[in-house]
Amino acid sequence: MPIRPILSSLRRHKVAVWLLVLEIALTCAIICNAIFMIGNRLHRMHMPSGVDEHALVQIKLAAIAPIPDIYAQAREDLAVLRGVPGAQAVALTNQIPFQTSSSNVSIRTSPSQAHTILSASSYFGEDLPQTMGMRVVAGRDLRPDEFVDAGIVVKDLATGETKGLPAVLLVTQALAQRLWPGQNPLGKLVYVTPTLGLRVVGVLAHLARANPYNDAVAQYSVIMPLFMGAGRDQSYIIRTRPQDRERVLKAAVAALKKANPERVVIEQRTFDQVRQKYFANDRAMAGILVGVIVALLIVTALGIVGLASFWVGQRRRSIGIRRAVGATRGDILRYFLTENFLLASIGIALGMVLAYGINLFLMTRYELPRLPAIYFPVGAIALWAIGQLAVLGPALRAAAVPPVVATRSV
Repeated sequence: MPIRPILSSLRRHKVAVWLLVLEIALTCAIICNAIFMIGNRLHRMHMPSGVDEHALVQIKLAAIAPIPDIYAQAREDLAVLRGVPGAQAVALTNQIPFQTSSSNVSIRTSPSQAHTILSASSYFGEDLPQTMGMRVVAGRDLRPDEFVDAGIVVKDLATGETKGLPAVLLVTQALAQRLWPGQNPLGKLVYVTPTLGLRVVGVLAHLARANPYNDAVAQYSVIMPLFMGAGRDQSYIIRTRPQDRERVLKAAVAALKKANPERVVIEQRTFDQVRQKYFANDRAMAGILVGVIVALLIVTALGIVGLASFWVGQRRRSIGIRRAVGATRGDILRYFLTENFLLASIGIALGMVLAYGINLFLMTRYELPRLPAIYFPVGAIALWAIGQLAVLGPALRAAAVPPVVATRSV
């Protein structure tokens, strides 16, 4: 198909041509970035937690009246929960993955370091790996004799006493690799204060931060041997069979209320509900972006159909003349498809430059990752396909124009 006659024809409709090209460019730029952002959201929603999510339930309580001994109450509650039919393991922890707030510690690898290296999410509680289904891939789990009541730790840190403080901890693989790249982390020291160094005795495969706001550091977590007292900021975690979760949760709440009626339940849910709630905004954003993409493609397709239909109406005489001098229906069809392909190609080329610029803006203002090159051909193919489908109807109507139209028009 000769390109020069098509370009000559387009030059006579510069305004309409450039409006369509700019529409395609803007659509291409937004689609490339929107698809990329949807991919990021979906990837984030599938972030591994490191725990056996389908087997866990969570209960949080708040006391109506002050509890005389929160540590004794916590041990009594754990004993009560272990007696609930269907409860396979029980733990008390200060936090779980995918909640909106988190407890963190600043980490050094040497007491002489002037500044901390990074912040890691700090989990406290006995039997956490066993109860929550975490996988220890190197070293060992924390032993019961290594745990210290959190109240004692707070008191000792305030007075400068270090004798009764915990001495070991567990770290995740991601954190160990960040602190000691390519080295065996077992036996290394992690300083959570300039004077308190904890020795690494075990490495966890995964354990997401309580609030994994950044994918790059989402697996930076530690478990420290602190025993928490019963309080509204702590959670009782029960491991059970997935099909028993609702029944065990109901029975556990009833048992805790019976053990101490002076408390109210402020949270009772499965871990699946925890994940669903935490990523609700990501899910909603992905849905909105899909809607934006569909709307833009529809608007662009309608623009192409409208302009192509207008041009077919304007060119009926010239089409009839071409048919009269020997042009086939296929020639007319290819003419309009080629014309639209050229316009779409120019728009896509401009759109890729615009997409790159938008991505740079998002990177600097919202810390979005760089747009991978694979998204450019994805957007281009989508717009080429939409453009050719949109122009197909008007092109077929043009191809159906009979040669006699040329005679009638003279």
